[in-house]
Amino acid sequence: MRLARAKVNLWLKVVGRRADGYHLLDSLVAFTDLADVLDVGPSDGLSLVLEGPEADSIAGEADNLVLRAARMLADRAGVSPRAALRLTKRIPVAAGLGGGSADAAAALGALVELWRVAMPEEELFDLAADLGADVPMCLAGRAALASGVGEILRPAPPLPPCAVLLVNPRTPLATPEVFAARRGAFSVPGPVPSSWPDLAALVAALAARGNDLTDAATSLRPAIADVLGALRRTDGVRYAAMSGSGATCFALYDAVEAAGRAAADLPAGWWRHAGLFISA
Repeated sequence: MRLARAKVNLWLKVVGRRADGYHLLDSLVAFTDLADVLDVGPSDGLSLVLEGPEADSIAGEADNLVLRAARMLADRAGVSPRAALRLTKRIPVAAGLGGGSADAAAALGALVELWRVAMPEEELFDLAADLGADVPMCLAGRAALASGVGEILRPAPPLPPCAVLLVNPRTPLATPEVFAARRGAFSVPGPVPSSWPDLAALVAALAARGNDLTDAATSLRPAIADVLGALRRTDGVRYAAMSGSGATCFALYDAVEAAGRAAADLPAGWWRHAGLFISA
């Protein structure tokens, strides 16, 4: 069994654009206790079974990232792609939480073990980058400072203890659509301290940076503004912002009990998860 953890972009700055059109980023990425679950076993062929509360969102995909990861790894390793995969989907799709990338990363890790692939870590991360910009950070699975298009990773300072509430208004939003709608100049990356002594210090750093894609995403999905407004009115909230390219937003609290109480007061039609960040 492999956990494919949801990632949160605690800040996201767009700092440039490559000649091929991909945008260059500066982001603090952290992972939460919300996770899809991937079970892998031997088989005569390659198959994928989908289940879980969010499975219907990807049931119609002919070839999702999990199967693509399996085939790419098999081709690179020179083995037959034989495995029975079962994905329990709990992370909303097209939500700015990196669910598909996390699933692909989990598949790579599990299949390296199942097929006994002897592949250098650098080569595995290169393969992950070929699958998508977020897959390497999901493969690493720990808080990181991400740059480039998201594939250049440095260890992040430890996060101070806090709880996180994730909220999505149940409106999918594709990342390319958001980048296409972005306007304005590029940002300049700022220095990052060696540590944040407490949640107040982290919140100050997040507030100083924010998410450069919020205006673009909100112009496409106005419900994001409703979510941010609701989160900022909850009792005990320390900070609230959008994650990634949206539409999921997050809020930080001192304790998971406060996050849970805030979640209970939100509109019934919104998806929500109150939990914690994981350290590794």
